Amino acid sequence: MDYHCIVIGGGHAGIEASLAASRLGMKTLLITQNPDRIGAMSCNPAIGGLSKGNLVREVDALGGQMAELIDQTMIQYRVLNRSRGPAVQAPRAQADKLAYQSAARRAVENQPGLSVMMDTVVSFIIEKSVSHTHVLGRIAGVCTARGRRIGAAAVILAAGTFLEGKIFIGGYDAREGRLGEEAALGLGTFLRGRGFPLGRLKTGTPARVAGETMDYEKMERQDGERAMYFSFDGDRSFDCNQSPASGPDRPNVPCWITYTTPQTHEIIRSNIHRSPLYGGKITGAGPRYCPSIEDKVMRFPGRDRHHVFVESEGLYTNEMYLNGLSSSLPEDVQESFIHSIPGLEAARIVRPAYAVEYDYLDPLDLYPWLESKRLEGFFSAGQTNGSSGYEEAAAQGIMAGINAALKSRGEEPLVLGRDEAYIGVLVDDLTTLGTREPYRMFTSRAEHRLLLRHDTADTRLTLRGRTVGLIGEERWERFRKKCEALDTIRELSAARKNITADSGEELAAFPAEWVQRVMLDEKYAGYIEKEKRIIARNEKMERVKLAPETDYASITGLSSEAREKLKTVRPRTVGQAARIPGVRQGDVALLMVLARKRSAEPLP
Repeated sequence: MDYHCIVIGGGHAGIEASLAASRLGMKTLLITQNPDRIGAMSCNPAIGGLSKGNLVREVDALGGQMAELIDQTMIQYRVLNRSRGPAVQAPRAQADKLAYQSAARRAVENQPGLSVMMDTVVSFIIEKSVSHTHVLGRIAGVCTARGRRIGAAAVILAAGTFLEGKIFIGGYDAREGRLGEEAALGLGTFLRGRGFPLGRLKTGTPARVAGETMDYEKMERQDGERAMYFSFDGDRSFDCNQSPASGPDRPNVPCWITYTTPQTHEIIRSNIHRSPLYGGKITGAGPRYCPSIEDKVMRFPGRDRHHVFVESEGLYTNEMYLNGLSSSLPEDVQESFIHSIPGLEAARIVRPAYAVEYDYLDPLDLYPWLESKRLEGFFSAGQTNGSSGYEEAAAQGIMAGINAALKSRGEEPLVLGRDEAYIGVLVDDLTTLGTREPYRMFTSRAEHRLLLRHDTADTRLTLRGRTVGLIGEERWERFRKKCEALDTIRELSAARKNITADSGEELAAFPAEWVQRVMLDEKYAGYIEKEKRIIARNEKMERVKLAPETDYASITGLSSEAREKLKTVRPRTVGQAARIPGVRQGDVALLMVLARKRSAEPLP
């Protein structure tokens, strides 16, 4: 065995997976087609957003890297949904893309126990296993395009849009995962040949234009707020006896808002036959909640305009990102409809918009700890599992890295509940419900979102990170002191009926954000207690195990649809089985009775 763990892909999932595995003592190899592109932001130059900001802070609470990377490289910070309830508020920051990429590469290269190699994985080394729950046996390593055979006990696939990727710009197409970057060819074909359920998905990105060619007077300016840390450990100098710095010392670069026009829509409609999306060249399903501009125009004919958010690509360049104008139309059509938008009449396209189609692994073929049901020791994370977004990828990456390490130790995997984290909702949705389109996290997907506020991620998950070994002594001590401080604030609150951020000298020593957090906990205490009672009722089913090898076809009394769905998903618990579409209440009751008869062990 050359390595304990091999991670395929240097994107946001691959970064978190490789860092987590190596920090947990695994000798790890990150294989990427181009080390210069580790941490590249392929699309939107931003981290966070609604529910996505929660994911970033949860990754940080577990001991991941993404929050620290954006803290180092943000050029604008905002909290979205300020006018709404705290359960749906979340931080978002524009990033200097090149600085983010550089910081990500430094983190990977400076990590002890982690090596980087430039190559392309084309197949796996598979050996027989004594386990009867894995169809193909267990993984033993990878084979690369240059003919290398590298042994490993665990492999994490995090190939993003590069797995058999293909880009489209009008009539032009090329085997690329990003514009100008060759796709990872061979591995998708290998996996299909071994019976893995792969499908095709499609996503896209808008054009980038030269900033000096835009007329900002015709657009609405959108400034950021005072920068705050994404990482709970952002200000390491903080002492509970004095207030910490307010946030990272970073620039505040404005964004701009403009709108499409009826002329824009007419140009798109008159050229829709030239779109590979509507011409049949693209077969993969696209993102429902982040559609291309031609999709928006065709699907919503009654809308006379759509938002266009103009965002800086970074301090190193004058390129501007046209958020909302993702397209696969030919370049001449792109130029025409962009010039029909106020402020962009003379905009010069630096990089065209394009669509990308790629292979993904049906996440129903994964256990809730992101290990394959077919191949022991093979994990998958990120867009390869059918999700979209940097944040969703990072969340899966850290979970795959953690669970690869736990498996190597012979320990139980880490599976977060839907009441514990947005990460739990994300992974449960993918592995229980599956997806046929790029999955995007929303606050509405989390039934316990009031418990999953972004400001509570550390108290929810830092102990988890500490238990697996990703939270070191210094950070744990700072976290412990914060918990003590929060208890003190609660005691002061109990003595004051109406606590405010400036309600006395006793509170002046504490950050206003911590006081605000206690205020929110008190304000929504009744709702929170109600949520906890619901969770406690459901916990009974979540703690009853189902054996992966259960023969559902032989169970008398199950509905035929339930048999088929249960055989596909092979749920880990009765609670997970209850969330599978098509499994009825009667089926769940029967599973509970059978599990009790078989003396199923309660989950730890």
